[in-house]
Parts: sequence; C-alpha cells; structure tokens
Amino acid sequence: MISVGHICLLVILASVVPLVALARYWRIYPHRPLVMLLCGLPVITAVLVFAPGDFGQARLWVLVAFDAAVVLLAFADLFTLPRQGAFSASRSMVRIASLGKSHDVELVVSNHSERDHDVKVRDDLADELVAEPEEFVVRLRSQSRSTLRYRLKPQRRGAFRLARIYLQVRSRMTLWRRFLDYAETSQLHVYPDMKQLSQYAVLARTNRLTQIGVRKTRRVGQDHDFERLRDYTIDDNYKHIDWRSTARRNRLTVKDFQASQSQRIVFLMDCGRMMTNHAGGISLLDHGFNAMLMLSYVALRQGDSVGMIAFSDRVHGFVPPGGGMNQMNHLLHASFDRFPETVESRYDQAFLYLAAHCRKRALVVLISNVIDEVNAHQVERYLGSLTGRHLPVGVLLRDHALFGAADMAKPRGRDLYRAGAAAEILAWRRQVLQDLQTRGVLALDVFPENLTAPLVNQYLTIKARHLL
Repeated sequence: MISVGHICLLVILASVVPLVALARYWRIYPHRPLVMLLCGLPVITAVLVFAPGDFGQARLWVLVAFDAAVVLLAFADLFTLPRQGAFSASRSMVRIASLGKSHDVELVVSNHSERDHDVKVRDDLADELVAEPEEFVVRLRSQSRSTLRYRLKPQRRGAFRLARIYLQVRSRMTLWRRFLDYAETSQLHVYPDMKQLSQYAVLARTNRLTQIGVRKTRRVGQDHDFERLRDYTIDDNYKHIDWRSTARRNRLTVKDFQASQSQRIVFLMDCGRMMTNHAGGISLLDHGFNAMLMLSYVALRQGDSVGMIAFSDRVHGFVPPGGGMNQMNHLLHASFDRFPETVESRYDQAFLYLAAHCRKRALVVLISNVIDEVNAHQVERYLGSLTGRHLPVGVLLRDHALFGAADMAKPRGRDLYRAGAAAEILAWRRQVLQDLQTRGVLALDVFPENLTAPLVNQYLTIKARHLL
C-alpha cells in the first residue's frame, strides 16, 4: 500500500530534480506560468489525500493524470526554447570615457531563427558603471536584428573589461526562460574628467573663461617679455601704447607682454585615507585629479612644464616635469587607475622623493585634507620647509558635513552640541591655514567640487606677479 508520505516525496522529487539539472547545465529556469502549475501539484495532492473518504485508486489516477499532463506540457514546451546559435550579439563603444560623464554604447542583437522572439538584453557592466537603461525588452522578428543604444556613467576611474552580452528568451508557451550569453570583449578606460579640457579650450578661444570661474589676470610684464602687438582696449594701460605702430596703422596699438615660460609645476597628490571621503558622488581624490589635469592643461598651453608625484604610505608613481601637450597623456595614464587607500600618508617620503628628483625651482602644489593635528603638523612642517627653494601651495579640501553642521540656522538639542564641535574644528582649521601662510605657503581652502577654478586662478596670479 502506497503511503501519503511516499506520494508527496515522489511528487517533490519529480518536480525539483529535473529543474535543478536544467538550471545547472543549460541555464533554463521555469517561468511564472510553470511555477504556478508546479505550485498547484502539492495543492491537488493535498486535496485528494485529505479529502473525506479513503485514498483509493480513482484518486491516485486523477493525481497521476494531472501530474502527467503538467509534465508533458512542460516537456513539450521545453523543446521550443531557442538554442545558443539562434542569436548573436555585438557591442560598439569608444574605449576612453570620462569620470561622471555619459558614455554612449551600442548593442546589435541578431535573430537567426525562423520565428519571432521576445528578448531581454543586458550588458556586462561592473557595479561602478551605471547604465541608463539597465535592460532592454525587444521583440526580434525572424531573420532580423535590432540596434540598442544606452548611456553608461562611470562612477570610478580605472580599467574595466566588458566581457559578455546577456540575453533572456522564453519558450513558445512562456513556461520556460533561458539565459544566453555571448562573448564580446571590450575595454573601457575611465579617466578623470577630460571634457572640461575641451570646454576650457573653446572658452579660451572666445574669451569667455569667466563662465567657468577663471578670472582675467593682468600680467605685470617687463620690457624683455614682449609678445605681440594688438589693438587697444579700454582696459589696457596707456603706458603700453606703441605710438609708432599707432601712427603707421592709424589705430591705437598696444604692446602685449607675457610672463616667463619654461617654469615647472609639480603636483603632490595625497592618495591616503584623507582623500577617501566623497563629495558629489566621487572621492576627494577624483576632484583633486580633475583640478590637476585642468591646471596642467592651462600650464602646458602657457609653455610651462608639469610633473606629478602620487603617494600614500609610499610613492606610487612619478611623472617627471615635462612640456608639450603630449605630457597630458603621461599625466592621464599615471592617474586614471590610482585610487585612495585607507592608509596613513607618509609626507616625509613624498617630500624626500621631491627633493631627490626635482632639484630646480618649481611651483609645488600639495592637494590633501586635514582632520587632525598629526596630519596638519606634517603638512605645515614639510610645506614650510620648501619656502625659498620652491614656491609651495597647499590645497586643503573642505568637508560638507563639517561646514553644514556649523552653519545650521537654529540648532537645538544634540544638533547644538554638533554645531559647537564643528565650529571648534573649523576654528582650528582656520588657524592651520594662517600658520601655513605665516611660513610663506600659499593656501587654498575650498570645497572639492569648486576646486578647479580657484586653483587655476591662483596659478595665473602667480604667473602675473612673477612669484615663481
């Protein structure tokens, strides 16, 4: 006599074992309609077993007939699933992308079978690559192809490998779904924001740099710094009018002067724990690299040389100071895969490396952050030691949470204590900046997302005043 326990066990085994095998070896899974049918099997079994009366042959045959019908229907629909060769997929994209900027990607999915299919398409993206949209649902006609376009926004710099394109298809009666993947390898290198460089070039050509916060700085030129003759404007100093050229051209003409070229800028990029915080969706180090690249672009256009030292608990990379726009490529390749580490920065090693490899006078720009007295003391000590031999600039990035707590309108309760603690830290921070300036260090205290324009303005002021 067959017991109820044996019947339930047989039903479970007959349902689960084939599904596990299909999922493991062929990546075939039951779809929603089949799941509902499979859930109905235990319900029918329970109804027949626990209904009043004896569990006789009639009820057993009803149960067997229902189970057989579900199995045969599912088995027949299983063979309508498309195979791997029924589709093909390819990807087209530019290899280089900018951090936080939209990047266009194109997918081409082809249907080689003789019937139409509803297909879900998803690309192979890392967590740091945000796609819009993330998934496509498209109906592919027989012997046709579809072009799908989406935009991804990188949230982290570095090298990414997109290896596959994933498809999800369904059987004819939609009882099954199958996951297919197609090898399509693409490399994506996410660099710091480079689109700002082209924006700067366009605004510079049209004399509209004030739109991005770059001030027009009047240079204090010398007689031997003559660059060109140009038409007089209302802002020009009348002492610079060239009267001979004015008489010859019958138009007011002034001499244009330029500051000395072939000067050097060396960036010290702190990649330690102080730069791991985020602002505007990216780390403080990313903001620092964006500003560094913009200033490098401006300085190289001015004829200066630019170099970089990236460090944390050790020196990670060094780009010797060099001129020419090809130097931008060296700076980009040295910075695009450099990330902040949760280690204590060794300023002593960084400044020793600077002394050993950069002996000529240079504008040394340290981009970092201070939140305690230990780091502040080291920044003040080593930047101050450069005064005289180099021209040091200390860039300290602000924390939005700290300034937000101190600027709270009417704090009460616990917020009052938070506001008081934040105000005390800000007062200490202000004293650190004053100590740096006392030791001859030029200091910038800005929010990370607003760093680029003040840093470029500082450089232009230094050039105009011949401080370097």
